[in-house]
Amino acid sequence: MTTTVHTPAEARPAPDSMRRTSRAAGILYLITFVSIPTLFLYNPVRDNADFVLGAGSDTGVLVGAFSEVVVALAGIGTAVVLFRVARRQSETAALGFIASRVVEGSLLIVGVVSLLSVVTLRNDVAGSAGADSASLITTGQAHLATYDWTFLLSGSLMPVFNALCLGYVMYRSGLVPRILPIIGLIGAPLLLLSDLAIFFGVYDRVAPIAVVAALPIAAWELSLGVYLTVKGFKPAAVAALPATRRDSELSPA
Repeated sequence: MTTTVHTPAEARPAPDSMRRTSRAAGILYLITFVSIPTLFLYNPVRDNADFVLGAGSDTGVLVGAFSEVVVALAGIGTAVVLFRVARRQSETAALGFIASRVVEGSLLIVGVVSLLSVVTLRNDVAGSAGADSASLITTGQAHLATYDWTFLLSGSLMPVFNALCLGYVMYRSGLVPRILPIIGLIGAPLLLLSDLAIFFGVYDRVAPIAVVAALPIAAWELSLGVYLTVKGFKPAAVAALPATRRDSELSPA
């Protein structure tokens, strides 16, 4: 009598496990959009050069900074949650996705620290007398410039690599409708060109053309978040994914 032995390499994650993965990734993607109000919450520090001297309220800045920390952590979370799935199609793309998300989140937090430094400096000024107003304003503007540059490299440039890595995986695997990653793969070079134009001073990061160039990537991430949350991965595509030995170690017994 012949006995067939199934090795761990043949193991595949259960469908309900994949559904939990897709739902978690979708929710985390949607959470990354909570920082949109920062466009308005940061107005007091952006519009008032003397904000550091005590002009305007700092509540919006604090709320915006907190939301960006949440976004940074949620962004890293999307890569961690999807790594198990993405590496089945391409381990290189999966690692690239994690790396770009970690860089994005780290730079976002650096930008947040620069804005919080302005708030701290402002509070210190309120309790002191005889401060040099011109020097304080210059320092505040320097921190704001730091935030702008870190945002360009994190919230604008890194999504290009996110879309290329994850878009490739989703398109090749068919885990989601292919129109979704196509939007991301088309939007990535457009956003990259826009970022380069901003970097070399062709136009400002809040220019209308910069906003338009960012829309396809925003549409890709939002639609992916909604689809993964509501529908999940396509069952046929999940079944077609190659199994790996590591999956048997990660799947619940």
